[in-house]
Amino acid sequence: MNTVFKALNDPTRRQILEMLQEKDLTAGEIAEKFRISFPSISHHLDLLKQAKLVTSEKDGQYVYYSLNTTVVDEIMKWFLQFKSKKK
Repeated sequence: MNTVFKALNDPTRRQILEMLQEKDLTAGEIAEKFRISFPSISHHLDLLKQAKLVTSEKDGQYVYYSLNTTVVDEIMKWFLQFKSKKK
């Protein structure tokens, strides 16, 4: 869970997750949306993969990144356990 929170701590990585919510994207398509270097985008994607928030699949010369909704569901379940019950 610490790896997930570390990944979510960065606004660029949160924005990448929002983009992947819309559709699967290549690293190049993600990089086009930011004013940072491609190696920096690769680093962000690597941290998201380590946290299992995204998955990747190679298709020819491209690698497509997808949001891992299973982990997102687990995070939401974890957060919801702290919701207080109203009386």
